[in-house]
Amino acid sequence: MKILYVGDDWLGSNARSLADGFRQAGHEVVVIDSTPVTLPVRLSPGWLYSKVADRRAPWTTAAVHAEIDSAASVFEPDMVFGFKTVHLDQERLLNVPAALHVHYSPDDVSNAENTSADYLAYESAWDLVVTTKRHNVSELLARGSRDVKFVRSAYDPAWHHPCARRGTRHFLAGFIGARRPDRTALMIDLAHEYGPRFLVRGPGWRRVRQLRASSAEVGGAVYGQRFAASVASITANLVLLNSDNRDTHTCRTFEVPAAGGLFVGPRTEEHTELLDDRSECFLYSDRAELREILARCASRPDTAAQVAAAGYRRIARGRHRYVDRAEEIIDALT
Repeated sequence: MKILYVGDDWLGSNARSLADGFRQAGHEVVVIDSTPVTLPVRLSPGWLYSKVADRRAPWTTAAVHAEIDSAASVFEPDMVFGFKTVHLDQERLLNVPAALHVHYSPDDVSNAENTSADYLAYESAWDLVVTTKRHNVSELLARGSRDVKFVRSAYDPAWHHPCARRGTRHFLAGFIGARRPDRTALMIDLAHEYGPRFLVRGPGWRRVRQLRASSAEVGGAVYGQRFAASVASITANLVLLNSDNRDTHTCRTFEVPAAGGLFVGPRTEEHTELLDDRSECFLYSDRAELREILARCASRPDTAAQVAAAGYRRIARGRHRYVDRAEEIIDALT
């Protein structure tokens, strides 16, 4: 199949990984980068316009669509695939000549932050809507979607694999991911409790005054190989969910064990389906149980390493790569 793929193509993005997954599954893929629309460079004219007008700059949107139309005329795709292209012109996307038009959302499509008025107006026109949230399936069908496919998140072996640490620093516990209100209090508590044995990395954390006041290591975002190296420096890698997306699993569910890290996360139905508690991961239901797990990791590092290795084997031997998800999506179309 010839796939014209529209999505954010920055290094380490899930969109790039899924595009490569389709290629690995044997399809011919041409990628159009939507980043200038979805994530304009800070302080750029497009970024400033979006802050003032509360919508994407029309000139950046027009430029991306011109690139899409030009590629389509040469490539003549069988399928147009949009990875969370909610901020593009939906009518124009759907009018790109192709037998199939598929939209993929990695986030909760019932969360207004993950949609747009234009997307919602045309959602039912997509041939297939793919979601990583099981609870979205019935909601999308009730909204009028023609067809809906649930697939889990995934990992990319190009980035998420065991690797050597960079430097001698080692942490008992840590979290790698974006700052969110539902995560902040826990990060502050753990930073003050574990101090230099705790690491938090990701967008926004350096702006949290209480974290900076602790002796924990606080850093910016890491992607690609740097993510795997950071995982290697942590004994207990926290996998935190996004309550606004009503997550019961997330990309980190696969990425952390695939990178050889010990998975420590909330006890959810999907987590218990994917990994066995205490033998392949450590799951917790409250902060008291989390602290018991961290104490166990501190006193029995060999056991922690054994559990991490078992979790790696479980995920690596399963069908949890982006190429596997690409094949699931193609199977839903045939």
